[in-house]
Amino acid sequence: MKKVLQEFKAFAMRGNVVDMAVGIIIGGAFGKIVSSLVGDILMPAIGLALGGVNFSHLKIVLKQAVIDNGQMISPEVALTYGNFIQVVIDFIIIAFSIFILIKVISKLSQKKEEAPATPPAPPADIQLLTEIRDLLKEKEIK
Repeated sequence: MKKVLQEFKAFAMRGNVVDMAVGIIIGGAFGKIVSSLVGDILMPAIGLALGGVNFSHLKIVLKQAVIDNGQMISPEVALTYGNFIQVVIDFIIIAFSIFILIKVISKLSQKKEEAPATPPAPPADIQLLTEIRDLLKEKEIK
């Protein structure tokens, strides 16, 4: 049991797993922000532009609710396509935002890779041998 716990700890603490967990948490929070942007800001503006349509109320009722003496016997059955439209817009905005974010990260990582790296200076003994070789070549030419 102790070995299994040690292996699990080694697995959980690897860089990729921790990075993935952070990405999932941030992605979830980002999704909530975009959903709020769409639901609370964009959809009301789009609905107003389309003549005051509230997308969350758009639906096709398949079966009316049955109410008897103020008591609900069976609930309404409806296709709430307005919510579907809102979720599709959420998805498009989230997907586009992630696409832009990945493009920016790719460009930044390319710039780091493209930065001219100066090769490290050779060790002193190699420099000395190179100088000796060059001196010997000069003597041969003369």
